[in-house]
Amino acid sequence: MQSRLAMEVRKAQRSRCRLDGKVRHLNQEAEGRILNVSRTGIAIELKGRLHASTGSNVLIQTDDIGLIEGTVRWSRSGFLGVQIKQNSNTLAQMSAYFRNYHKEVRPVLSR
Repeated sequence: MQSRLAMEVRKAQRSRCRLDGKVRHLNQEAEGRILNVSRTGIAIELKGRLHASTGSNVLIQTDDIGLIEGTVRWSRSGFLGVQIKQNSNTLAQMSAYFRNYHKEVRPVLSR
């Protein structure tokens, strides 16, 4: 079944995670937490203010993945969606992350 809407859909499956890191845009830097990741994109919850609009280039630094370059695809109330630049360095880092470090995080519900 094909969608008749003219929408661009996600090309890679996202996996939940919780990775702390930093996001840099121009001369600004903000702490953040990566909420989900795929080979082509990352969703980040920002802990500080970062004025990066759609189309802005950002750098994401984490201990597990390393330094990732990307472009902001959306920004909403403290959250960023970043499309990862598809260069050989980034592809190698993402492959290594999924092969060696990634563990799917499930929500914890307790009462």
